[in-house]
Amino acid sequence: MEYVYAALLLHKSGKEINEENLKKVIEAAGITVDESKIKSLVASLKDVDIEKTLKEAASMPVAAPGAGGAGGEGGEPAAEKKEKHEEAAEGLAALFG
Repeated sequence: MEYVYAALLLHKSGKEINEENLKKVIEAAGITVDESKIKSLVASLKDVDIEKTLKEAASMPVAAPGAGGAGGEGGEPAAEKKEKHEEAAEGLAALFG
């Protein structure tokens, strides 16, 4: 997961996501570099529009687990659970936008 985070940091800072830059970020974080993971990630992201993907992910509705009436874990109504999950999703979206 740290390799994906490194790629997101590079993207956010406007830097090219390539093997050399990813390696620098991973090393700066004090993590032992796995060259195969770096090569795989760079190849996987080659044709991906990261900005578009992040926007789509941020706008996706979050389904409440166990939705189906009142009760469930902790006796919390499903509507309240859904609201909490939506708030959490909005908070995550702020990290990337």
